[in-house]
Amino acid sequence: MDGRLLVVEDDPQVRAMLTRALAYEGFEVDAAGDAGSAMAAIRAAPPDLILLDLLLPDDDGVEVCRRLRASGARLPILMVTARDTVSDRVEGLESGADDYLVKPFSTAELVARVRALLRRARTVDGPRQARAYADLHLDASTHEVRRGHRHVELTRREFDLLALLLDNPETVMPRERLLTEAWGYTSAVETNSLDVYVGYLRRKLEEDGESRLIHTVRGVGFVLRRAPEA
Repeated sequence: MDGRLLVVEDDPQVRAMLTRALAYEGFEVDAAGDAGSAMAAIRAAPPDLILLDLLLPDDDGVEVCRRLRASGARLPILMVTARDTVSDRVEGLESGADDYLVKPFSTAELVARVRALLRRARTVDGPRQARAYADLHLDASTHEVRRGHRHVELTRREFDLLALLLDNPETVMPRERLLTEAWGYTSAVETNSLDVYVGYLRRKLEEDGESRLIHTVRGVGFVLRRAPEA
């Protein structure tokens, strides 16, 4: 099997369709029709990834996601929903989701997103050396980031983006590469969201007046480098 998945979807027909399609692709799939059943299934046997609908009969998927992250759960969460506005996407991602897929979608895209999230999770959770540049330190094994002696709290999405920049210091990273390698997609909406997350990172990394490390290269992307001395 390629991994254990939990499909959380209240519509029985959609739930059955997703379960069949993912099982056909080699995944072991469990399913739940509401938030209560989903949380019970996760406590009993944590899956490798959760596909989470936002509109559940007993709770909102965003709140379910927030509770999972607050409890320390680090497993990938793919939100699958008909909500398609930018604010919906940002709210879902900010609640702790790793990706956001809008209905209707093709089975091929769903499977590609699931595989990308599982690959990323296995890489991050595996044995890796800590990264450092200037006074910035990132430890993938403990999910900790420091700027000098200051601890910096990041969401998983921010952490993945910073890790990729730290893997390529002083190298200009095109937007498309950041989106594909850090998050696994390249649509126009997510391209705009990249600027939002770079902004989040900058605010957190420069919170105590530290110098800027993430710089914009107009028309291309972003680069991690020391600010030029005055």
